Amino acid sequence: MPELTPIPQHEFVDAVHDLAGQLTQADWRPSFLIGIGRGGLVPAVFLSHAIGLPTLSVDYSSQVPDFAAEPLLKLARRTQQGEHLLFVDDINDTGRTIVHLRAVLAEAGAVQSNIRFATLIDNIRSLARVEYAARVIDRAVTKDWFVFPWEAVAPDATILEDAAAVPERTA
Repeated sequence: MPELTPIPQHEFVDAVHDLAGQLTQADWRPSFLIGIGRGGLVPAVFLSHAIGLPTLSVDYSSQVPDFAAEPLLKLARRTQQGEHLLFVDDINDTGRTIVHLRAVLAEAGAVQSNIRFATLIDNIRSLARVEYAARVIDRAVTKDWFVFPWEAVAPDATILEDAAAVPERTA
């Protein structure tokens, strides 16, 4: 059974402030923040308030085309018009979400230099790299299942089920 590690609200807010600081010091400035559903929606909204940029969203986790694939096509077109998009997620763990999103956006003709990713936690062993991260972990060492404040309201059985869905994260 994985070790459940709650992330307190104040640590989450500190991580958002960390990302905001990185973004305000960067030469690259996003036009929009894109919250990746489910885990990236809350961080994207908090980050939006911290840096004063609008938030859009894609619901990758639901796999409903109207809310995942179709918005990505529209977002790809926005990059062709010069807009910068910062995709926000809670954790870059295996990297599969980011790899998938980058591939779909590239296939749709997105300008790759106009797309970046930010996460609260970045696993250095992930298949994908992010440009901004508040915390870096090594899954070879850190096996904890992080429970973010918005997940803490779920029953423990649901959290454990989510953790068991990709056993290599915590094994």
